[in-house]
Amino acid sequence: MSDTIRCDPVTTRTDRKAFLQLERQLYKNDPFWVPPIWQVRKELVGFKPHPFYRDAEAQGFLVRRGNQVVGRVLAIINHAHNRRYSEKRGFFGFFECQRDLQASQALLSAATEWLRDQGMTDVRGPVNPSLNYEVGLLVDGFDSPPTFLIPYNHAYYGELIEAFGFSKVQDLFSYEANVAILNELDPKLMFVIEEATRRFDVHCRTLDRSRFKQDIRTFLEIYNLSLQQTWGYVPMSEAEIDHQGKSLRHLMVPELTSIAEIDGEPVGAGFALLDYNQIIKKIGGKLYPFGWLRFITDRKKIDRVRVISTNVLPEYQKWGLGIVTLARILPDAIDYGLTIGEFSWVLESNSLSRGTIERGGAKRTKIHRIYDLSLETR
Repeated sequence: MSDTIRCDPVTTRTDRKAFLQLERQLYKNDPFWVPPIWQVRKELVGFKPHPFYRDAEAQGFLVRRGNQVVGRVLAIINHAHNRRYSEKRGFFGFFECQRDLQASQALLSAATEWLRDQGMTDVRGPVNPSLNYEVGLLVDGFDSPPTFLIPYNHAYYGELIEAFGFSKVQDLFSYEANVAILNELDPKLMFVIEEATRRFDVHCRTLDRSRFKQDIRTFLEIYNLSLQQTWGYVPMSEAEIDHQGKSLRHLMVPELTSIAEIDGEPVGAGFALLDYNQIIKKIGGKLYPFGWLRFITDRKKIDRVRVISTNVLPEYQKWGLGIVTLARILPDAIDYGLTIGEFSWVLESNSLSRGTIERGGAKRTKIHRIYDLSLETR
């Protein structure tokens, strides 16, 4: 086999298949890797229709050494991001590569040059394909498998990306705690919960399956509104909200949800998802023909939960209603039989959330990193 390096855009069905298969090949001997749900992966990379790409463009690249595919990346232009921040920023995602500096350099060169040709002046990543989905490169915490929807990668990826010239712009933290933490909460946090509940006469309820679609929209609309000032955030489009709602219908457990209401109006929403990675690993990421049955039959065997989001409308964010919203979920999580909870991902710059989680006794277990690169100085 020739040692010649060649990097080409993904243009054919064969290329798309190789793009997806590389992930399986690179991690076949890694005990912690969990395959993606392949149908979802096809959508997120743009090989199948996904509403994100109604306002975005992307181009995949494959790098080969001789005839063997050894790396891949997706270059992304998120028009919604650039309108919101008045930037000309491109993104990269779905980066995978052998420990081959020459190959990674060729791969990232092709992606950044494509973005430059589209008029972009800066690049950020990895995002798969935006901050509303899977984001960040794992740089610390390689001693355990990822939880559901959290990226995982080889430890040397940071070296490859930094060698190209990318530098850290933000870290994302994951925290872990026993779900019985409610019984050991800092008295100050218990005081905040009790005082906020009393002051605002807050009522928290679970998701109502009889009006599932309406409640899911409530979750996602509060998510959109609450994160307006969050670093790098871009609201999901209406089409993305509808798409996410349909996906969550089969994943959400009502006992692991919380909608905080004041005078009958939703002001906060939180939900946790079972760590479906424990099932996905067993079915190899394939839902069909019978993998989806495992989601139903094995759901009660899952012992870990990921707290995806606890969001509160901006006007209530400094009054402790986020903790009130979350506190409703914890007793039901214990009754469900869950033992471990993960809080992720938490922005390094979000000192309020980090402080609350750390005071509650959770321990930081993983760090994911987002990188930036200026094309104007390169």
